[in-house]
Amino acid sequence: MYGRVEWTGGDTLACTNERGDQLALNWEEGPSPMQVTLQMIGACSTVDIVTGLKDRAFSEVWVEMDATRATERPKVFTHIHMVYHVRGDVPLKLVQRLVAKSHEKYCTVSQMFVDVNITHACEVHE
Repeated sequence: MYGRVEWTGGDTLACTNERGDQLALNWEEGPSPMQVTLQMIGACSTVDIVTGLKDRAFSEVWVEMDATRATERPKVFTHIHMVYHVRGDVPLKLVQRLVAKSHEKYCTVSQMFVDVNITHACEVHE
């Protein structure tokens, strides 16, 4: 895996992978690196939920996250609470099982945060 982060002037960065796909960041007017890191935990586990629901009738999946950071530098995440939402004809217990498995085993991003208390809840919307 290859990555490149280039300062592009002012408060902006260009993050590029080996295929040339780019993610633009503006740490003052857009998502900061810490915000993107939080969102990538949600993105990684959302992939697990969507792929786990492959044979179910659902139209939306989203996760809302609330994170707490240390007050002293380095201001690492200390707690992250994630609420997963699925809209469709899906059993709540299935969603709960998929979310638990995601954080226990499959979500590589959340596995990197070993000293962070990550909690979660699930809601299914008809």
